[in-house]
Formats: sequence, structure tokens, C-alpha cells
Amino acid sequence: MQGIPTSLRHLLLASLACVLGAASLTYVVDPLQLFRASGLVAAFYSDDTRVQNAGLIRSQTFDTAFMGTSLAIHFRQSDIDRALGVHSLKLAMTGSNSRQQSFVLEQAIARGAKRVIWAMDDFIFIDAAGIEADPYLSVDLYRRTTKGIASYLFSAAMAKESLFALLRSVPPLQEPLTRAAPYLPLKFALPNVDDIYALPRDFDVASGYNARRTLAAFTYITAPTRSRFLGEGYGYDVMVGHFERDAVDLIARYPDVTFDIYFPPYSILQFVAMREASPATLTTVTDLTARIAERLSQLPNVRLHDFRAIKAVTHDLDNYSDVIHHSPVVDAKVLAWLASGEYRVDSSKPTAALDELKMQVEAYRVER
Repeated sequence: MQGIPTSLRHLLLASLACVLGAASLTYVVDPLQLFRASGLVAAFYSDDTRVQNAGLIRSQTFDTAFMGTSLAIHFRQSDIDRALGVHSLKLAMTGSNSRQQSFVLEQAIARGAKRVIWAMDDFIFIDAAGIEADPYLSVDLYRRTTKGIASYLFSAAMAKESLFALLRSVPPLQEPLTRAAPYLPLKFALPNVDDIYALPRDFDVASGYNARRTLAAFTYITAPTRSRFLGEGYGYDVMVGHFERDAVDLIARYPDVTFDIYFPPYSILQFVAMREASPATLTTVTDLTARIAERLSQLPNVRLHDFRAIKAVTHDLDNYSDVIHHSPVVDAKVLAWLASGEYRVDSSKPTAALDELKMQVEAYRVER
């Protein structure tokens, strides 16, 4: 630093010391648990699942990975374990596509998952950026490359989380800071891994899930000014290509892993909305899921379940908060169906449930 004024040199050294100190703090505390399971301070978790999953895969013990979109996000690991007799890790990500899901599942399988439970929504196969260019999922963080580790250690946000976690470990501060954490600008505020993106245990299900909300959502998405969004991104050939690459190829690479894949129980109004406002989209969906059912039912390490034509659930609009998102009551039913195999697709009749669904959609009339 010869020639640099003393004051500037001191400033640079102080800045470097601060940066290295913050990185060291993040490494030691490791709020994401990317390097080790939490030991120095109590573990806290984030609802930012695309980031949190990278740490969960590294720090948790599991034999089963649970994947899906927002339709699977409110399941609790404890409920999955109890219903299916497994030790699960919930990796569901809201709005995720098949490329993201396939990538994250492969990381979980590499860490020991011998079973995958996969809520396979048709819309996960719409076109999306390649995983290496995905702006919403840091593959380098999952792979723990130099770039990924550097982005983690030298993140000001992670340094803030680490400092707060350290303060939270001081006995006099532990209780008040833990209570305050959900109301502070922090990502890592959940003290229990079972609570990641789960509804509060005292959540009023009847107010959040009811026919009034479901019908309002139906009216909204079928309005002439918005109905075009029902088919946005839906293209049969592209979606089949993504299914083959992201699902079939993944399953084929891991013949010793059991895949329990299910079509979630959307409300009947999801399909009726397509029938009324975007019939081409309905054709794409039914053709696509017929192809998926035919392909998956022939793979030896796949058990495919189709819950879309169970009228007692899908026609009861009180089970939904909109036309697709079902209540915790239905979550429990899904787990029971998976455990019993009651709605498992017969490989000799892979589209039987879909054919029943088509008839229901054609016959259904909306009572507004």
C-alpha cells in the first residue's frame, strides 16, 4: 500500500477486517446450516424455501423427500412421518417449476433419500429458464461451489441473521428475541423445522377455506379480461419435453428410489374454468396428464396416484381457498390415500381416473 495516504490505508484495512469478520461470523454461526447442523446456537428456519432447502438437505436426517408447489407447501413433516411411517424432509416450493423441483430432488437423493413423494401439478411443466440460469434458485449454493459459498459467507443479510442468532443464544435475551423474531426483518425466525411454511396450529380453517372464496376465485379467473391467463405458458409439446427431461429422466437415473407421484385434488372449478374460458387449455391439460399417466404407470419404481376425480372432496367447495389450493383437512386425506394406495393408478388402465374426471367436468354446472 506504498503511496496510499495513511488515513485511506487505515480505512481499507478496517473495511477488510469488517468484511472478513462478518464472513467469519456467518461461517461460525451458519444460520442456513449449510456446513453443519446447528450446535453453537439454536437452529432457526426460513420460509424462503428455495434458499432454506439447500441447508435442510445438508443438515437434516431423512429417508424421504416431499416435493411440490404451493399445493404441498402447508404439509407438516410430522404429519407425513406419522401417516406414512417415514422420516421426511419437506422441500415444496411455491410457484416452482419442474426444472427447480427435479434439481432439488436430485440433491436430496444424493444425500440419502430412498423415497420421493411428489405432488405433480400440470403447470410445473410450463416453459422456464434453464436451471443454470434460473434467477430464483442458486444452484451454486446447493452444490456448495466456490461461488455459492462466497455468496453465502459475504452476504450482508446472512451476517445480520448470524448476529441476531448469536444474540438470541444469550440466555437473558433468548425468550424476548425469539418472540419478537417473526415481527423483525429476519428470514430465519422459525424455531421448529416442522413450522416451515405451515399454517399456524390455531389457524381458522373455515375462514380461510370456504365455498365463498372458491367461487370468488372462479369468477375472477374466468372474467373476460383475465381468462387468457388460464392458458399462459401451456404448450403441449414443450410441456411433454419438460416432463420427459425433469421427471422421467430423473426417475430413470435412480432405479433404487421409490417415487410416489400424485395428481393433487384440485377443485372441480379449476377444470370448469378452463372449460368455460379456455377450452384449448383444458385439452392441453387432459392430453398432457394422459401422457404422464401412461408413461409413469409403466416405470417400475413409480407408484402413481390420481386424486382429481374424488367428488366427495373436489366438489365440496368448502375444502378450498381458491380453485386449486385445498385445506389442511384435505392434506390429511391425501396422506391417508397415499398410505392406503386406494387411488393408485392401475397400469393396465392408466387414464381411468382422468376419463372419470372428464365426465365430471362436462356435466358440472356452477351454482353462483
